[in-house]
Amino acid sequence: MDVFWSAPPVSRTLTALAFCQSALVYGGLLSGYHTAFLPRLLFRLLPQAWRLITPFLLTRPSMAFVFDLYFLYTYSSRLESNSPRFTGPGDFFTYVIFVASVILLTAGCVFNGVFFTHALILAFVYTFAQDNRGSKASFFMIRMPIEFLPWAMLVFTLVAYGCPAACNESMGIVAAHLYDFLTRIYPTFGGGRNYITTPAFVRRLFSTTSRGTSRGYGTAYRPASQDQGSSGGWTSSFQGAWSQRGPGRRLGGG
Repeated sequence: MDVFWSAPPVSRTLTALAFCQSALVYGGLLSGYHTAFLPRLLFRLLPQAWRLITPFLLTRPSMAFVFDLYFLYTYSSRLESNSPRFTGPGDFFTYVIFVASVILLTAGCVFNGVFFTHALILAFVYTFAQDNRGSKASFFMIRMPIEFLPWAMLVFTLVAYGCPAACNESMGIVAAHLYDFLTRIYPTFGGGRNYITTPAFVRRLFSTTSRGTSRGYGTAYRPASQDQGSSGGWTSSFQGAWSQRGPGRRLGGG
């Protein structure tokens, strides 16, 4: 349990919910019909609002169950803990809400998709690839530039599951690229403003203390007085403490 609670909060919650829902559906204890995205059941007197969430939490069956959970946790946790995009409490949560909303509007309302777990995974992979441009990745024993990884996964879906599944899944790339454009490309190169910011109540929700250290996974949040001399980032929590000590002296020395 210590390993679970030490994982990034959004990533561990997504993975745990996907595991539970998929196990219930494939174990015959829950009908997949009740988890699908069906707009006609959302716009009614008593809307089934859970259908905005459950379509992102169903894996494919058999061995794909394991691989989907692996990819979901691996790339979401890497983004949440190490991405330079998500430096504040709740930033990754805001990103997930944005890309999930775009996927619902495109894959769900345009392409009539009913499950979007793989589109969400592909969004994570695309954003991770943009953060790590120039590095290499492996896909089925094939080494390639990491920028090609989401496209290789999309081609695999096209070959294995057909064009409708690939169109549905490609909306994850569209959603992730739209987020990248609105938060990085347009503000940086177009002189525009970034309107996708984390609301204050979300930041408070993800902050464990009002001052002091937030449970940042990869970034330490400290009072300003403690940040001096620390460069921030993954190693800042180690460097900051040692950099504040004076020069070493031998015992008995002057």
